[in-house]
Amino acid sequence: MSDASNPQERRWSPLSLRERRVLGVLVEKQKTTPDVYPMSIAGIVTGCNQKSNRDPVTSYDADDVEEILIGLRKKGAAIQVEGSGRVEKWRHNLYEWLDLRGQGVAMAVLAELMLRGAQTVGELRGRAARMDPIPDLETLQPILENLAERGLVVFLTPPGQRRGVTVTHGLMPPEELERVRQSVASASDRDDDEPRPARSGGGGAASSSAGLAAEVATMRTELETLRGIVETLSADVQALKNSLGG
Repeated sequence: MSDASNPQERRWSPLSLRERRVLGVLVEKQKTTPDVYPMSIAGIVTGCNQKSNRDPVTSYDADDVEEILIGLRKKGAAIQVEGSGRVEKWRHNLYEWLDLRGQGVAMAVLAELMLRGAQTVGELRGRAARMDPIPDLETLQPILENLAERGLVVFLTPPGQRRGVTVTHGLMPPEELERVRQSVASASDRDDDEPRPARSGGGGAASSSAGLAAEVATMRTELETLRGIVETLSADVQALKNSLGG
């Protein structure tokens, strides 16, 4: 069996932060707003710069995004397609480029990591589930392990750690990945040095509080998704008006 993480075997190559943001947006909008996919450059600009579900927040313009898309097309990761009227549209080619045909949940996981960077497995499950259903961590774990074998996901916490396991994607250049590793390790060391609050009784109250926190997190994710949808639709309407001379 070939090793997909071997640079001589794989088709993909490392991506810059700008390239990852554009591809992450294309995947996200394909899954959450398929009616406006493929996307116009104006829509991609809005998707890249939206303040929800993004880290870091960016301020790209149309020239930036067009330059990024041309580079991704040369790599084979994005494709320009004919759009309605005079608006050119773009779509990603990641299912083929990353050899993930038919693996929709894995693609959602990678898109979320490209849009937000390193995060805990619990955070990742909740956030990626807005694109494809991921009912629980037991469902997500084998997907992450398969992606890690391909070099597409990297576990950043020590082997055997059971809580707060942190992952990122493997699509960045090696030197950038090393900086991410060091940042996560430093944050973990600071957390270990902080005093832990004393445990007390009231397990029922703690459970209730945890349930409420999970519900609030779900509602926040849904709200962020709706905001992103509205921003994308607004950009596409404006692009259509411009193409019609309005």
